[in-house]
Amino acid sequence: MEFPDQVLEKASSVKLISFDVDGVLTDGKLYYTDQGAEIKAFNVQDGSAIKLLHQHGIETAIITGRNSPMVSRRASELGISHVHQQVEDKARTLAKLCAGLGLTHAEAAHVGDDLPDLALFQTVGLAVGVPNGHPSAIARAHYVTRLAGGQGVAREVCELILRARGLWAYG
Repeated sequence: MEFPDQVLEKASSVKLISFDVDGVLTDGKLYYTDQGAEIKAFNVQDGSAIKLLHQHGIETAIITGRNSPMVSRRASELGISHVHQQVEDKARTLAKLCAGLGLTHAEAAHVGDDLPDLALFQTVGLAVGVPNGHPSAIARAHYVTRLAGGQGVAREVCELILRARGLWAYG
């Protein structure tokens, strides 16, 4: 996959990538059973990509405004230890996370799709949007994925970051 040089340059210094959930790791739709249980569908390719980022020493986080046991379960399965749910101020949460990890905002990336992600997009070194995101998020992103939310966004971003670091070994 080809990426613009300016995006590769920004991606080369990323040491932490945070993901929104609904609309990024999922298709953004809310599914409920007759009993009221919420169901989310995650892309298996995103899971293998997140594990690949960990293998190369890149921290991952989830920062989302909603709260869901399924998000906690999926994060646990993938080894994502930085999980922040029911977050009202995503930028403040990321700032605390960066400080705790000894990272600058320039070393962080965020993948988001909607208005609550805009404050993060202004502070991170690499802001990534999705094509099915809100027009304001798309306009402020440094890069917009080719794939829509829930369709392998994390896998695409993984390839971007690893290619930027010369670590992509898959063609």
